[in-house]
Amino acid sequence: MERASALRGELAYAREQTDELFRLISPEALYERPIAERHRLVFYLGHFDAFDWNLLARRGMSERAFHPEFDALFERGIDPPPGHGPSDTAADWPSKQEILRYISLTRAWIDKHLNELDPHLLQMAVEHRHMHAETFAYLMHNLPSAQKVGGARPDVSRREAPLNPMVPIEGGNVILGKSQEGFGWDNEHLAHQVAVPAYAISKYKISNGDYLEFVREGGAIPNFWTLEDGQWFYRSMFGHVLLPLDHAVWVTWEQANAYAACRGLSLPTEAQFQLAAELTKPDAARDNFGFQRWDPIAVDASNGAGPYPSQMIGNGWEWTRDVFAPFEGFAAHPSYPGYSADFFDGRHFVMKGASPRTAALLTRPSFRNWFRPEYPYMYAGFRLVED
Repeated sequence: MERASALRGELAYAREQTDELFRLISPEALYERPIAERHRLVFYLGHFDAFDWNLLARRGMSERAFHPEFDALFERGIDPPPGHGPSDTAADWPSKQEILRYISLTRAWIDKHLNELDPHLLQMAVEHRHMHAETFAYLMHNLPSAQKVGGARPDVSRREAPLNPMVPIEGGNVILGKSQEGFGWDNEHLAHQVAVPAYAISKYKISNGDYLEFVREGGAIPNFWTLEDGQWFYRSMFGHVLLPLDHAVWVTWEQANAYAACRGLSLPTEAQFQLAAELTKPDAARDNFGFQRWDPIAVDASNGAGPYPSQMIGNGWEWTRDVFAPFEGFAAHPSYPGYSADFFDGRHFVMKGASPRTAALLTRPSFRNWFRPEYPYMYAGFRLVED
């Protein structure tokens, strides 16, 4: 009963997070497509609750569909290669009022049957909602400021980028993944030990100031930067600010890998990242995750890390050099068979850590994120290793 009560609270909190996102965009923005390779924002209005309904009611309890068209329309997002986005128009989508009626009915049924639902599937629904709250945030980030309501620009920083020394990490064994006990997504299984030789890793994430030097040498420009009248600006969620040189840079895997190669270093492996991450205890407010902010903070803001690598969890996901692939013993979850398996294609790379818009419950050590190497919209940064 205690777990059921906790899950009820987690679901209510997750719903509030996603509902708040739609209160932050203007009405006309709902049918916009801020990123060409993704659905229009209106899809996500229906998707959060269609996923819950399809998972918990239709598959979980064999409940009869009351709106099969919406069940199918809003069931799943897309991840096409660049240049292969959808071609629908705003007029192809249902009205907001129709979708809100659908949401009301699905939530009423789920709330009525909460005590009967499989707790494992309910946890899956909660975590899925949190994941897509982050997805919606980076889609919303690409809307013009005039189409967003409220919000504040980040503080303008005039500091230079801090020095970023390499921290030696003793070799050792690290556990990747998790056991079958408790909830975990299929790609987190099965737990296994990996031997990691000694290496060194940068104390901080690469900052805007670090990366600016690379841009001046001919490196690719991040999606979150813009050049105005000869000055670089950061495109924050709610407006442009002069580029804060001490804040974490967010880039694609290709850009991160090119920077590392230019410096004669590498991105970490998933195991190297995990071994370094175990040296500190994450803190949402200090390290910038769990919906504390909308944008990055200074890479050296987390003083609690002491001599260890800082902000391993928070202030931006971190790219690894590992291709997203299954662990030995992988089995697709029967209720969501395509969650991971559809992306074991050699064209996605593992990300670890968390961004400002990552829910705290997704920061467990075994959690894995992944994206295409050229995808520019993710809240993802990186640090360097010397093997």
